[in-house]
Amino acid sequence: MAFPKELKYTADHEWVKLSEDGKTATIGLTNYAQEQLGDIVFIDLPEEGDDIEIEDSFADVESVKSVSEVYSPVTGEISKVNEDLDDAPEKVNEAPYEAWIVEITNISEITDELLDAEGYEKLVEEEA
Repeated sequence: MAFPKELKYTADHEWVKLSEDGKTATIGLTNYAQEQLGDIVFIDLPEEGDDIEIEDSFADVESVKSVSEVYSPVTGEISKVNEDLDDAPEKVNEAPYEAWIVEITNISEITDELLDAEGYEKLVEEEA
């Protein structure tokens, strides 16, 4: 399984795309996460403008197998929400690295536990 090298990853199976200045993060679910969840049928999205802290849950993802929370790897403000997922949550299954969930700006803190693609691949291999 290949993971995009330009992204960072969490142990909770979120991907993170950080802006060059480190003040904006786009977050979604990894391919591994969507495979483990199965067919995603609903995503409870947060509100734009909400403040978020590291390790706070900001969305619930409901699949045919279970409901899982999505956690933030950064502290900041939710500036954009991918509202396309309201009507088509299956986009996460179809293209997990394109179907972002939120964008967080005004980042004041980033978790020390972000993994690069190689580190994330090792984590996935250990869990498999």
